[in-house]
Amino acid sequence: MATATNRRDQIQMRHARLRKKVSGTPERPRLAVHFSGKNIYAQVIDDTEGKTIAAVNTTEAGLKSQKPRANAATAATVGKLVAERAMAKNVTKVVFDRGGYIYHGKVKALADAAREGGLQF
Repeated sequence: MATATNRRDQIQMRHARLRKKVSGTPERPRLAVHFSGKNIYAQVIDDTEGKTIAAVNTTEAGLKSQKPRANAATAATVGKLVAERAMAKNVTKVVFDRGGYIYHGKVKALADAAREGGLQF
């Protein structure tokens, strides 16, 4: 059995294990999240076609002007924006892919904000 030696490897192992079970369909696309040291990324993906339906990240011009940080407050902003963009494309139900991250802090803030924005998962 493979063992992870550092935090990044642990996240990748959890993400691989999670992706065996979570897949996006046209009816319920996958809401995938990723956190780097400075930025937050969220995408709504249809895995059957391999297409991104809606995406938000903190490197966009509108969010970058606010000098975002990778914290829970910014994650909530990203969650609201991804929900708005998905709803504009008539997507209301998604499958949440936490990307191997523990469902706590930034991940929970983004998920809660997406739910408040109208997404169901």
